[in-house]
Formats: sequence, C-alpha cells, structure tokens
Amino acid sequence: MTEIVVEGPEMVLVEKMKRVRGKDEEVVKVVEKMKKAEVRVLRGDKWEIEGDLVLKKEKVYMPKDEKLRLEVILHHNVSVAGYRER
Repeated sequence: MTEIVVEGPEMVLVEKMKRVRGKDEEVVKVVEKMKKAEVRVLRGDKWEIEGDLVLKKEKVYMPKDEKLRLEVILHHNVSVAGYRER
C-alpha cells in the first residue's frame, strides 16, 4: 500500500482537492462504492483512499478542475515543494 505524507502548505491544496472532488462524478462514484464496501482499495480499477487523498494507479487523483490543476502545477514548480526545473 502507498503511504503519502502531506504537511505544511500542501495541506491547503489537499483541502481544495477534497472540496472539488465532490463535483467530479467519476471520483464521487468510486468513493461511494468504496465506503459502501467498507474498503480502502478497489483492485480492479486500482483506486485507493489514503488519508484525505484519492489515488488511482498509485498516483494522487487530481479532480477535473482547471484552476486547481494550475495551482498544483505552479506549487509543484516551487523549490520549497522539492522540485525545481533546471
């Protein structure tokens, strides 16, 4: 199982992802299915719930919200986030 640790400024992004996720029909259906079955992993579709994040194929699922996606990309490119283009 994948373990993801989120702290500091990234928590704001996670909270925004949680709010936007409720508008994404695909992820709403998956999360409801997982809650109903009382599981954290759907193996056939490779979905997982890890804390406040929803993962698909071991990667954080990004809801279909262009504004939030841009914010995550810009945040990811900041050296504080541990990544910087050279």
